[in-house]
Amino acid sequence: MTNRNRTEERTGFQESAPYRSSYDLQTDFVMVYGIDKTMPERIKKWKEKGYVIHLMTGVAWGEYQDYLYGKVDGRTHWDEAQKNKQGDHISHGVDVPYMVPTVAYTNYLTERIKIAVDAGVEAIHLEEPEFWVDGGYSDAFKREWQIYYKEPWMPPHESEDAQYRASKLKAYLYKRSLDRLCSELKEYALVKYNRFLRFYVPTHSLINYTQWRIVSPESALIDLPAVDGYIAQIWTGTSRTPNVYEGVRKERTFESAFLEYGMMQELVSGTERRMWFLHDPIEDNPRYTWSDYKKNYFKTVVASLLHPEVARFEVSPWPRRIFDGKYPSEENHEVKEAIPEEYATTLLNIMHTLGNMNQDDVQVYGRQEKIGILLSDSMMYQRKNIAAQGSEAKYDGTDAAAVEKEEDIKLLNFSHFYGLALPLLKRGFWVRPVQLDNVRRFSNYLKDYRVLMLSYEFLKPEYPDLHNAIAQWVKDGGILTYVGDDGDPYHKVREWWNNGKQKYDSPREHLFESLGLTTNIHAGIHSVGKGIVGYLPQSPDSCAESKQGADALREIVKSSLETADQSFKWEENNYFMLQRGPYRIAAVMDESIHLSPLEIEGKFVDLFDSQLPIREKIVLNPDDNVFLYDLNYERQNNQVEVIAASSRIENLVHDEEGFEMVVKGPEKMKAVARVYSARKPQHASMVTADKANEIKWEWDESSNTILLHYFHDSDQEVKIQVRWEND
Repeated sequence: MTNRNRTEERTGFQESAPYRSSYDLQTDFVMVYGIDKTMPERIKKWKEKGYVIHLMTGVAWGEYQDYLYGKVDGRTHWDEAQKNKQGDHISHGVDVPYMVPTVAYTNYLTERIKIAVDAGVEAIHLEEPEFWVDGGYSDAFKREWQIYYKEPWMPPHESEDAQYRASKLKAYLYKRSLDRLCSELKEYALVKYNRFLRFYVPTHSLINYTQWRIVSPESALIDLPAVDGYIAQIWTGTSRTPNVYEGVRKERTFESAFLEYGMMQELVSGTERRMWFLHDPIEDNPRYTWSDYKKNYFKTVVASLLHPEVARFEVSPWPRRIFDGKYPSEENHEVKEAIPEEYATTLLNIMHTLGNMNQDDVQVYGRQEKIGILLSDSMMYQRKNIAAQGSEAKYDGTDAAAVEKEEDIKLLNFSHFYGLALPLLKRGFWVRPVQLDNVRRFSNYLKDYRVLMLSYEFLKPEYPDLHNAIAQWVKDGGILTYVGDDGDPYHKVREWWNNGKQKYDSPREHLFESLGLTTNIHAGIHSVGKGIVGYLPQSPDSCAESKQGADALREIVKSSLETADQSFKWEENNYFMLQRGPYRIAAVMDESIHLSPLEIEGKFVDLFDSQLPIREKIVLNPDDNVFLYDLNYERQNNQVEVIAASSRIENLVHDEEGFEMVVKGPEKMKAVARVYSARKPQHASMVTADKANEIKWEWDESSNTILLHYFHDSDQEVKIQVRWEND
């Protein structure tokens, strides 16, 4: 993990505050946040510290008061703020509304961001293109409706059709905005500076946006050539949103994060675009304790690392609030505490290790086959229960009390999706969300899957030719489980399956016809060509509401697999584990087939422990997880190798007398490094320009590793020198 070039951009963070040594994390790049008057100076200071410089700003909201109040063009633009049916603006803060992305607003953002281009940034991140489901009532949106649909605006709350059409328009508007903005600024950078400017979209997962009732372009961004990649904004705040499994509603941070990260990697699967997975050791909700943050942070880290196709990470948003912030103590929530010293060291160990996760050698332990759940952007279009007319509470993960009514809680549970996912995930199956919309974008998109699940009770196929591709996949040997009772009122929206010559009561009927099945077939297993269709005619949320419902889903999938392959053995377990190069990642689930622990034997460095201890046996109980370095993994024939460290390690060199390395990190922060050394050390010291001090160190004979203890100093270069014993 030494001498990685920053231009690889493996790790980064975002920060709106000026440079400060207390949160100088020494990642590859920094995303300077916000386009206010201080932006050029902030860019300059971070660049002086050696970072590759990106810019991040909100595309749906921000400190854009000069635009709202007409200082830009002499016309106030509050009519472009998102508004709910009560006539209230949907806001992110005082004078910071979520915006309808009109052409004028897009032009305004383009001009503001040109200042960052002029300041020399290499990439720009336009975060969170979000339109709330309960929006759609502002004058600007009504105008856009007329332009897009060529008909008078319809109040979205009056019918499923109006809600569905409003949501499709919301997604289109942000797609249009990003396309115009990115394309124009790329041209500007090339014309004025002959510089290729990259654009990325930090966005929540399709799963989370649907659950929180937000509309965003999501997979539609794949169609924009000016977009170069994404940040998967998944963290404890999204993944701890409660869901229901076997009738129990609670937080399931690991399982939700596992599914969310899996969903996001579909945005880059089969493309050359980049994806960074986000982690956040804190979250937007400041009311938790450090121990709570730590427990859930570890779960999201492990969940992300179980997806080895992605090896870039945003290691933190807002490091200032982590390393300078204070949060409730365990004993008294009225008392606020700074980050515990040991936890700060642990975070730095993890953050720097993440830069080394691009490993070609991947080994999965136990069951390996992926089971895909077909999901679509259209999930976001039907997130309003027109009949119930709930309280329309705006939920963003920071205030659990915001959702109180039973109908709103039921909607927030998103049990239609989790009813399909959790019964298999909880039994150790590698469940992977699969982007239905991509079936049209990429040939052979489904080739890596033998088993898929689908329901149109909470999403809709936007094009009929999707069914041709699915039918051909089944006929060629695929196993499809369809779950649904045709009870969703959104089946009646004006769409291709019930317009013109198409007269189907639901899109399922067209799918079954494409498969060569009658629309009223009985529940059970049906052969289609070389493949199998398993049909469970019940709403997928019923699979979440009881163990009986979960068992029914497991049984239909099991029967389908056994029918397709008589040698197939249905095996369930309660853990996931894989190895990425020398790194072992594992998680054990509760609520699973049994409560037995997972025992891992060997010789490992525990990367979740601040002291990087060596362990020969790890016992993981349900709800535990671990991130390890496998010391028995075949390493390069190096005399010296850094196993893990709380620092950015540069200029590691060795000679006959010993080795030395430059260590960089946040000011005065306690740091450790475990280093493989072919020879036993005699002493170790920390060397700066004006002095050299001996430091504490420990030698482990069994692993030939030395554990070094030292402190960072960001004002001057710090070297760690280790001298070997004479032979």
